[in-house]
Amino acid sequence: MSISIQNLNKQFGTYKALDNINLEVNSGELLALLGPSGCGKTTLLRIIGGMELADFGKLLFNGEDVEQRDARERNVGFVFQHYALFRHMTVFENVAFGLRVKPKKERPNEAEIKRRVHELLSLVQLDWLHDRYPAQLSGGQRQRIALARALAVEPKILLLDEPFGALDAQVRKELRRWLRRLHDELHITSVFVTHDQEEALEVADRVVVMNKGVIEQVGTPDEVYAAPATSFVYQFIGNVNLFHSRDHAPWTSEHGDVVAYVRPHDIDISTTRQDETSLPVEVKLVRAIGSIVRVEVAADGSSEFIEIELSRERFDAAPLANGDRVFIRPRQFRVFEEASAA
Repeated sequence: MSISIQNLNKQFGTYKALDNINLEVNSGELLALLGPSGCGKTTLLRIIGGMELADFGKLLFNGEDVEQRDARERNVGFVFQHYALFRHMTVFENVAFGLRVKPKKERPNEAEIKRRVHELLSLVQLDWLHDRYPAQLSGGQRQRIALARALAVEPKILLLDEPFGALDAQVRKELRRWLRRLHDELHITSVFVTHDQEEALEVADRVVVMNKGVIEQVGTPDEVYAAPATSFVYQFIGNVNLFHSRDHAPWTSEHGDVVAYVRPHDIDISTTRQDETSLPVEVKLVRAIGSIVRVEVAADGSSEFIEIELSRERFDAAPLANGDRVFIRPRQFRVFEEASAA
């Protein structure tokens, strides 16, 4: 089921939540809506699901206008951040709920409901918990049950609103890998909201980066990370150092009033000046973090730190210590005009 969003706008009082949104979601795609709080991503998800109405614009499923259909008629499954499971129902009854409340002519018989629920519980690898209650489950297990319940009604579109936001970091990592594998099995058109850049880059086929009600960039995870279209995308996805031309960074001088954006792992560091683009700095802090070593340096007279990431091997080959005088230069960088980088 494809989704086409055309010139969509939504305003709450004087606040413009969505400003002329145009987006195509391919059938069978897993799409991430990524952005900071208040950027409009959840509002867009709720409009797709029929929980909010746009002020104007078009929403098409497989080319068919669905704006006037309520949420129950859109054949959409919804997974919330806080599970929304019925506490008084067993796992089995939670998953079966959507099937039992279908109109009588569409409702499966009890044997079919039992078969489908156990099939879904097996799919999410929790059939052995079918007689437990939500309070007896871990957070990760509850979220998988919530997903099974959303899938029970065989939706054409699956919407997930910060599905792993309430979980701890390790469980979140495990579940997002599991969700990616599950999607590859089912191929349901899926849209999920997240503010976690790593989550979006790891799970999604494509990422929609949003900011202040507009779309900044749409692309594959590699495209939005390696080739950011705007200064906002560059800063929001991954760590980045900013060098202003007024700070006399050698590699910005030929570009006028600009800001150069450089990823920490794209900076070379050496004890000798390589060429005229090398910038002299002092090592302020060295921290080993797992497989990388993070080195913070500062140019003479500057109070701003520049962050550099080195592999353990690179660092061990040429160790550094606080107070060392070294030279840095970027292997690659992008420049944006001062106004657009603000």
